[in-house]
Amino acid sequence: MLKRGKMKNTQTWTIVVLAILLLAAAGYIGYGYYASYKTQQQTAYFNLGTQYGYTAAVSDLMNQAATCQAVPVTIGNQTLNMVAVECLQQQK
Repeated sequence: MLKRGKMKNTQTWTIVVLAILLLAAAGYIGYGYYASYKTQQQTAYFNLGTQYGYTAAVSDLMNQAATCQAVPVTIGNQTLNMVAVECLQQQK
């Protein structure tokens, strides 16, 4: 009779340990999915911000060039003066 109680106690502990391991594995997998989702979300926001920045920069250049004044554009150590083609045609 003592053996049966000891065996039941061992089975209970085995079930408890397996349940804890199952919860730990589910948490680890869930965290992996969550981290992947957050990375994708941050990348999407970064790309959206980059696209907005490009659009704003080109729009500003176009607005400045439309005033028929030379617009200096500098990249690195190179500078280029931009003027709208329409302004050159008006001067002829």
